[in-house]
Amino acid sequence: MELITNPAVKAIFDKYPDHVGPKMLQLRNWVIKCAEELEEIKVLVETLKWGEPSYLVKKGTMLRMDWKEKNPNHIALFFQCTSMMLPTIKRVFGNSLTYEKNRAVIFNLNEELPEKEIKACIEMALTYHKYKHLPFLGR
Repeated sequence: MELITNPAVKAIFDKYPDHVGPKMLQLRNWVIKCAEELEEIKVLVETLKWGEPSYLVKKGTMLRMDWKEKNPNHIALFFQCTSMMLPTIKRVFGNSLTYEKNRAVIFNLNEELPEKEIKACIEMALTYHKYKHLPFLGR
Protein backbone atom coordinates (compact mmCIF):
# COMPACT_ATOMS: atom_id res chain seq x y z
CA MET A 1 0.00 0.00 0.00
CA GLU A 2 1.25 3.44 -0.94
CA LEU A 3 0.80 6.30 1.54
CA ILE A 4 0.59 9.72 -0.08
CA THR A 5 0.82 12.39 2.59
CA ASN A 6 0.45 16.15 2.45
CA PRO A 7 3.32 17.71 4.46
CA ALA A 8 0.83 20.14 6.04
CA VAL A 9 -0.66 17.23 8.00
CA LYS A 10 2.53 16.87 10.03
CA ALA A 11 2.26 20.54 11.03
CA ILE A 12 -1.23 19.88 12.44
CA PHE A 13 -0.02 16.89 14.45
CA ASP A 14 2.94 18.94 15.71
CA LYS A 15 0.58 21.65 17.02
CA TYR A 16 -1.49 19.35 19.22
CA PRO A 17 -0.92 19.83 22.97
CA ASP A 18 1.23 17.23 24.73
CA HIS A 19 -1.80 15.43 26.21
CA VAL A 20 -3.43 15.15 22.76
CA GLY A 21 -0.63 14.36 20.31
CA PRO A 22 0.05 10.73 21.32
CA LYS A 23 -3.64 9.76 21.04
CA MET A 24 -3.99 11.49 17.67
CA LEU A 25 -0.89 9.70 16.41
CA GLN A 26 -2.33 6.43 17.69
CA LEU A 27 -5.49 7.02 15.62
CA ARG A 28 -3.35 7.90 12.59
CA ASN A 29 -1.26 4.74 12.98
CA TRP A 30 -4.42 2.61 13.19
CA VAL A 31 -5.75 4.15 9.97
CA ILE A 32 -2.49 3.37 8.18
CA LYS A 33 -2.29 -0.15 9.65
CA CYS A 34 -5.91 -0.93 8.67
CA ALA A 35 -5.26 0.31 5.14
CA GLU A 36 -2.14 -1.86 4.89
CA GLU A 37 -4.10 -4.92 6.01
CA LEU A 38 -6.89 -4.48 3.45
CA GLU A 39 -5.87 -6.06 0.13
CA GLU A 40 -8.15 -3.80 -1.90
CA ILE A 41 -6.43 -0.63 -0.69
CA LYS A 42 -3.58 0.29 -2.98
CA VAL A 43 -3.26 4.00 -2.10
CA LEU A 44 -4.12 5.89 1.08
CA VAL A 45 -4.12 9.67 0.80
CA GLU A 46 -3.46 11.64 3.99
CA THR A 47 -4.43 15.27 3.55
CA LEU A 48 -6.26 18.13 5.24
CA LYS A 49 -9.98 18.76 4.87
CA TRP A 50 -11.40 21.66 6.85
CA GLY A 51 -7.99 21.90 8.52
CA GLU A 52 -8.30 18.37 9.94
CA PRO A 53 -6.20 15.28 9.18
CA SER A 54 -8.22 13.33 6.62
CA TYR A 55 -7.84 9.97 4.94
CA LEU A 56 -9.10 9.02 1.49
CA VAL A 57 -9.10 5.79 -0.49
CA LYS A 58 -10.55 5.08 -3.90
CA LYS A 59 -13.51 2.95 -2.78
CA GLY A 60 -14.04 4.32 0.73
CA THR A 61 -15.61 7.31 2.36
CA MET A 62 -13.57 10.14 3.84
CA LEU A 63 -12.42 9.68 7.40
CA ARG A 64 -11.31 12.71 9.42
CA MET A 65 -9.95 13.09 12.93
CA ASP A 66 -9.28 16.04 15.17
CA TRP A 67 -9.08 17.62 18.59
CA LYS A 68 -10.87 20.90 19.25
CA GLU A 69 -9.83 23.42 21.89
CA LYS A 70 -13.49 23.95 22.81
CA ASN A 71 -13.64 20.25 23.86
CA PRO A 72 -10.16 19.84 25.37
CA ASN A 73 -10.72 16.38 26.85
CA HIS A 74 -11.97 14.72 23.67
CA ILE A 75 -10.82 13.69 20.22
CA ALA A 76 -13.08 12.55 17.42
CA LEU A 77 -13.31 10.45 14.29
CA PHE A 78 -15.56 12.22 11.79
CA PHE A 79 -17.54 10.53 9.02
CA GLN A 80 -19.62 11.92 6.18
CA CYS A 81 -22.97 12.67 7.76
CA THR A 82 -24.82 11.68 4.57
CA SER A 83 -23.36 8.18 4.65
CA MET A 84 -24.61 5.15 6.59
CA MET A 85 -21.46 5.16 8.69
CA LEU A 86 -22.81 6.51 11.99
CA PRO A 87 -26.14 4.65 11.89
CA THR A 88 -24.16 1.45 11.32
CA ILE A 89 -21.59 2.21 14.02
CA LYS A 90 -24.39 3.02 16.47
CA ARG A 91 -26.15 -0.24 15.60
CA VAL A 92 -23.00 -2.33 15.96
CA PHE A 93 -21.52 -0.70 19.08
CA GLY A 94 -24.56 0.86 20.77
CA ASN A 95 -23.83 2.68 24.00
CA SER A 96 -20.26 1.41 24.24
CA LEU A 97 -19.17 4.44 22.19
CA THR A 98 -20.04 8.14 22.43
CA TYR A 99 -21.44 9.96 19.39
CA GLU A 100 -21.85 13.48 18.13
CA LYS A 101 -25.08 13.51 16.12
CA ASN A 102 -24.60 11.60 12.86
CA ARG A 103 -21.09 12.83 12.17
CA ALA A 104 -18.58 11.63 14.77
CA VAL A 105 -17.47 9.13 17.36
CA ILE A 106 -16.01 10.91 20.38
CA PHE A 107 -13.25 9.58 22.65
CA ASN A 108 -12.24 10.79 26.10
CA LEU A 109 -8.52 11.59 26.30
CA ASN A 110 -8.44 10.40 29.91
CA GLU A 111 -9.40 6.87 28.89
CA GLU A 112 -7.69 4.21 26.83
CA LEU A 113 -8.80 4.31 23.20
CA PRO A 114 -10.99 1.29 22.33
CA GLU A 115 -8.74 -0.26 19.68
CA LYS A 116 -11.10 -2.99 18.46
CA GLU A 117 -14.02 -0.61 17.97
CA ILE A 118 -11.93 2.12 16.36
CA LYS A 119 -10.29 -0.27 13.92
CA ALA A 120 -13.73 -1.62 12.95
CA CYS A 121 -14.93 1.95 12.29
CA ILE A 122 -11.82 2.69 10.23
CA GLU A 123 -12.26 -0.49 8.19
CA MET A 124 -15.91 0.37 7.50
CA ALA A 125 -14.88 3.80 6.22
CA LEU A 126 -12.02 2.48 4.08
CA THR A 127 -14.27 -0.15 2.42
CA TYR A 128 -17.52 1.85 2.43
CA HIS A 129 -18.36 1.59 -1.29
CA LYS A 130 -17.98 -2.18 -1.21
CA TYR A 131 -20.80 -2.48 1.34
CA LYS A 132 -22.86 0.73 1.10
CA HIS A 133 -25.65 -1.04 -0.82
CA LEU A 134 -26.16 -3.53 2.04
CA PRO A 135 -28.35 -2.73 5.04
CA PHE A 136 -26.11 -1.40 7.79
CA LEU A 137 -23.06 -2.02 5.59
CA GLY A 138 -23.53 -5.77 5.94
CA ARG A 139 -22.78 -5.67 9.67
